[in-house]
Amino acid sequence: MSDNHYRREIFYRFPDIYKYLFREEIMKKDQEIFQERLNHHHDELRWLYTELYHNDDMFAELCDQMYQYFTARRRALKNRDLEREKNPDWFRQKDMLGMMLYIDNFAGNIKGVSAKLPYLKECNVNCLHLMPFLDTPKGRSDGGYAVADFRKVRPDLGSMKDLAALADKCHKNGMNLCMDFVMNHTSEDHEWAKKARQGDGEYMSRYFFYNNREIPDEYEKTVPQVFPTTAPGNFTWLPDIGHYVMTTFYPYQWDLNYGNPRVFNEMMYNFLFLANQGMDVIRIDAVPYIWKELGTPCRNLKQVHTIVRMMRMIAEIVCPSVVLLGEVVMEPEKVVPYFGTVEKPECHMLYNVTTMATTWNSIATRDIRLLKKQMDIVNSLPKQYTFLNYLRCHDDIGWGLDFATLKDWGMDEPSHKRYLNDFFTGKHPGSDSRGELYNDDPVTQDARFCGTTASMCGIEAALFEKDDEKLKRGIREDLMLHAYMLTQSGIPMLYSSDEIGRLNDYSYKEDPDKAADSRYIHRGAFQWELAGKRNSKSSVEGQIFQTLSRMEQIRSQESVFDKDCDVYTYDVHDDSILCILRQKGNERFIGIFNFSDSEKTAWMQEEGTFRDLITDQTLRTWSFRLMDLCGVRGCNCYLVNKKDVALRIHVFLLCYIFIFYKLFWYSEITCRAPLPLHRSLPHSHH
Repeated sequence: MSDNHYRREIFYRFPDIYKYLFREEIMKKDQEIFQERLNHHHDELRWLYTELYHNDDMFAELCDQMYQYFTARRRALKNRDLEREKNPDWFRQKDMLGMMLYIDNFAGNIKGVSAKLPYLKECNVNCLHLMPFLDTPKGRSDGGYAVADFRKVRPDLGSMKDLAALADKCHKNGMNLCMDFVMNHTSEDHEWAKKARQGDGEYMSRYFFYNNREIPDEYEKTVPQVFPTTAPGNFTWLPDIGHYVMTTFYPYQWDLNYGNPRVFNEMMYNFLFLANQGMDVIRIDAVPYIWKELGTPCRNLKQVHTIVRMMRMIAEIVCPSVVLLGEVVMEPEKVVPYFGTVEKPECHMLYNVTTMATTWNSIATRDIRLLKKQMDIVNSLPKQYTFLNYLRCHDDIGWGLDFATLKDWGMDEPSHKRYLNDFFTGKHPGSDSRGELYNDDPVTQDARFCGTTASMCGIEAALFEKDDEKLKRGIREDLMLHAYMLTQSGIPMLYSSDEIGRLNDYSYKEDPDKAADSRYIHRGAFQWELAGKRNSKSSVEGQIFQTLSRMEQIRSQESVFDKDCDVYTYDVHDDSILCILRQKGNERFIGIFNFSDSEKTAWMQEEGTFRDLITDQTLRTWSFRLMDLCGVRGCNCYLVNKKDVALRIHVFLLCYIFIFYKLFWYSEITCRAPLPLHRSLPHSHH
């Protein structure tokens, strides 16, 4: 046998012996790989760094530390890097499905999550987003976003060793792991903050300290408040040292000074340390806030893009299998720049925040015009720009809508926000939504909203009232929204418990550490007894879980959901019906979603033959056929391939997907006499 054959045998059967025997050769190859990656980015990285910091010594230190973290990276992760360098679009595949969850709520600790991976696989999840789990002070954690130690897991959740073991197990099961990296600030309990509080100038320079109100007052003139009710202002007075410190979010979260190169370097070392635990996706929290400059809003400054671009290059040099997910809760025109450019990219993915908020606006107003406009903007972007789509997350829903357009349509911002908040708290007549406001400002009457998807869709109200018809409508609306999310361009992300229709959890009011924060209404402990009903078709949990699972499977199988397909909105001549068309070659998918609560007519101009997946019934459509969407919000799914063979699954939704050569979600239809295509229908109003 050849030497290569023996080497392969040793490599696969005795990896530790292989590493020992060929350690010098392996080390040399690793050095070549690192040097090649560094050479590719060095000039741009050095130019950006020195433009920002004018410090060659600190840049040299950064490069040296990058190599140290590369060397420390486990062999399995280095192999993962090499594989994903060959397939840089791995995260954009049609079978990607994420789920975000809190470790303690879901399974107690990290080892518990590891034991629950079979359930997550049953949910078709292959990207697990662990909500903040790094060490934070009890009672002053902001849900984990006030980090006291970037290299320590919260003790009750486990250890870094447990985290690395979970990452390895996820990788062996074909799953990816995601975590949050809080860059904007640290907890006041962080070692830097403690030393700064003792008057150490080196560490005070890592934050923003002022011994009088002069400069803080200048900042306050241009910097908006994030939490005007629960944490007003942007500075906190520290009487023990006689200084003000910048605290954009809560008083116990001290903003970091990225004008100091030591801060950037040390935070990048923390980033690489966490990447080396086996992370596949790292979510950068509060990206737009990172750079502060007097006389500006301290949001979306050009230096932020420089930092994110450098972070992207650092990752591509040390850990190229790691993807950056940016949290940019801003208007659409301010979100897109965080992708960078195709030639000089920044974030790999961004949250589709505005579309999410506009979706709930469409539910409340029964008007999809703004949503259609937003989707047209997203769909016109380069296909490399990938959005993460979601209905709910751990946070509140802020009404960051396109109010300029709404004003043109006669909707005033303050009154419209009040309407939305009244609707989703169930105060508006006819609303079955149940939830609570967050940071309700009695002066501006502005507020954000909290609640689970199921409760927002009326399932909680229906169960409380024991109203079967309302319950059916609520389930259909819940599933419609998930079908719509799965149809969008980008990567879908579920919020844990939504797959079983979890309701609001009001028990947070009994916990003094949580009672003031209504976001905990949708952050309750996972109810495994409810998950146990997921296979029962007669239960709410079973109806949602099974239907959602089937839709997810179809999405992962059909070529019309490939990353490179074209996505458009389709005009069906009704402002309460959203239609999405996906096309790849000769295959087309058309999804129709009825956001109204009444029977509607949608115009289609499609021809084709298709077959029902469940009944195997063959159906044919003709041009200009009129489709009647059920007011009870039902949906079916069909698939037609090039041989005119189609599938169907029953989906209880106000959505409907029609197709000429591919899959679609679709509600029960009946034929009516056609009307002129130019007929305009009245706009929806509230």
